[in-house]
Amino acid sequence: MEVKVVQSKKELDDAFQVRHAVFVEEQKVPAELEIDEHEKLAYHFVAYDEHQPTAAGRFRVLDHIAKVERICVLSDYRKTGLGQILMNSIEKHARELDLKEMKLNAQMTAVGFYEKLGYTTVSGEFMDAGIPHVTMIKAL
Repeated sequence: MEVKVVQSKKELDDAFQVRHAVFVEEQKVPAELEIDEHEKLAYHFVAYDEHQPTAAGRFRVLDHIAKVERICVLSDYRKTGLGQILMNSIEKHARELDLKEMKLNAQMTAVGFYEKLGYTTVSGEFMDAGIPHVTMIKAL
């Protein structure tokens, strides 16, 4: 498994392909909500198994904080450690930008995953795209 910081249109298309499979097809998020106005401002990441895209995510820098978004792993690759590898790559990149904190809105089903990575819940539950979430943070 290899995680790349997206540097080409093909890599970005690969990330979008994974996101579409997970969010739109699997979780039934409306396609018009999945790709948003923040794409051009974000650092994008895509993971590959050989040449097959398997996971993706992004972060934006907001007030010197890495706002992590759109973290997803194809169903066949869940519970393999790939999500942790992806998050470690994102955190490493945020540290290289001298950011001191990570922030994300986690689906309730993923809270345990993020807690194992050192994230703490800092909000009550709220709905986003019809899915229950909480906000979580982690100091770098």
